[in-house]
Amino acid sequence: MTDPYSQPSDPAKRISSRLTDGTDRAGARAMLKAVGFSDQDLSKPIIGVSTTWLETMPCNLNQRELAAQVKAGIRVAGGTPMEFNTISVSDGVSMGTEGMRASLISREVIADSIELVARGHLFDGLVCLVGCDKTIPAAVMALCRLDIPGFVLYSGSIAPGRWRGKDVTLQDVFEAVGRHAAGKLSAEDLHSLENVACPGAGACGGHFTANTMATAVEFLGITPAGLGDIPATAPGKKAAAEQAGKVAVEVTRKNVRPSQIITRAALENAITSVAGTGGSTNGVLHMLAIARELGVELSIDDFDVIAARTPIVADLKPGGRFTAVDMYEAGGMALVARELDRAGLLHSDALTVDGRTLGEIASGARETAGQEVVVPANRPLKKSGGLAILRGNLAPGGAVVKLAGHERLFHRGPARVFDSEDDCFEAVKKGLIVRGDVVVIRYEGPAGGPGMREMLAVTAALVGEDLDESVALITDGRFSGATHGLMVGHIAPEAAHGGPIAALEEGDIVEIDVDARELRVNLSDEEIGKRLAEWNPPAPRYTSGVFAKYALSVASASEGAITNPGAMAKGELSRGPGARPGG
Repeated sequence: MTDPYSQPSDPAKRISSRLTDGTDRAGARAMLKAVGFSDQDLSKPIIGVSTTWLETMPCNLNQRELAAQVKAGIRVAGGTPMEFNTISVSDGVSMGTEGMRASLISREVIADSIELVARGHLFDGLVCLVGCDKTIPAAVMALCRLDIPGFVLYSGSIAPGRWRGKDVTLQDVFEAVGRHAAGKLSAEDLHSLENVACPGAGACGGHFTANTMATAVEFLGITPAGLGDIPATAPGKKAAAEQAGKVAVEVTRKNVRPSQIITRAALENAITSVAGTGGSTNGVLHMLAIARELGVELSIDDFDVIAARTPIVADLKPGGRFTAVDMYEAGGMALVARELDRAGLLHSDALTVDGRTLGEIASGARETAGQEVVVPANRPLKKSGGLAILRGNLAPGGAVVKLAGHERLFHRGPARVFDSEDDCFEAVKKGLIVRGDVVVIRYEGPAGGPGMREMLAVTAALVGEDLDESVALITDGRFSGATHGLMVGHIAPEAAHGGPIAALEEGDIVEIDVDARELRVNLSDEEIGKRLAEWNPPAPRYTSGVFAKYALSVASASEGAITNPGAMAKGELSRGPGARPGG
């Protein structure tokens, strides 16, 4: 009689063999057989398939279908898939509400939950389906912690809506809200736009945070190149998902781990892609977090150096004309890589998870004749990238300014100070902000918010009031990737930790000087110090639950706003209510 436990383990079961092999694991196998797995299934490498599907947004709505295709590809290639789910929070749905505080916090929860399931069930490999903004960096962070073979697969961009003969995105809806509030658009017109702006599954169609991070992970090499490019509802998306499943088995057998892919060179490639496409400033926050998870040295100032040498070669919304679907039809991210590589701006020998180098991917780009989305690097849309890092007496720990979509490099004006986004939004709607003002929104940082809300409701309202070219906005919060205009965010230290932004008073003269890389207030150090000595931190907005826990553990925005106890214990990051300027 054949011993059912005598078969040798598949060499690719480097981890799961401890869960499934041998007589003492009979209990575990019994439970897995109740799910439907056979002895043959359990003899193969086990690959987790993580989704962030939920019914609160279109961004991840196609992931159940895509997960089925990924699993089919894994089975064809000789692996056994095990699907699991985690959460997501929609920036677009929660924008301008208390719910927006949950968005950045969800990044940590998603990373934690993927890590926990993978560790708890001893997967040999991992495919993470990602869509809405925070799911992308969160999944990469989890992969970094686990360092098992795996990658992310972007579930794709939404198709643009069509309104009055032109393509529209969610950005247009937010800005239309501002026009309606200013009496420039009827409620009927706003409603008709709302009805068509988001026509189906997929993440926001402009080069906002989701598509920015989808671009970044392609250049980072932690996704099979070209598969995420395909829009969510495009005919080839399901086949791409099945191909991803096959690649997952291959990287598991070869033991290709994230730490071999996400190197300093790969991070620089990803930052170059964000700068070269005029991407979201949230890319700074997320790339810093990814680097911290692997212990790769990267500072906020590296973004300034890279952006300064990188031209913008993609004409994408919100600063440009085209959507992510247009980019795909033009030739995809490989086309951007080709232009940046021709300019000598990429580490072209950096490996990607599917075994090719970034240079090979760039050289294989196929350009659609007559496309206008990607321009030659020697004739760029702008000579330097879409962001810069500012310091100065208002941001000794650094701040991020978005440069794509406008030409202003200097603004000087009186501070209009608000201690929350909500108060500022009401002031904008009432017409209390005028040309020349510097709008200040504070106590919205990682800890102070908590959760570092995005300010799209406010910035879109300013656009609606035709003030986007004549005012500036500074905040210790964040901006949506859909934001445009002269906006400075991520100010560190944040107000809740006693940063100088907490000392600002109504009417103080604030200067944003991009050429000098400075954000400053026309006050002496002595006056700032005096005001801060008399300052008392506000009571926390939340005293229990996940928001309170996050506020107590989160690091500065200049460190990626991560909650990494290991790094914090080593004194590498600043955090907590006692953090002082410079932290």
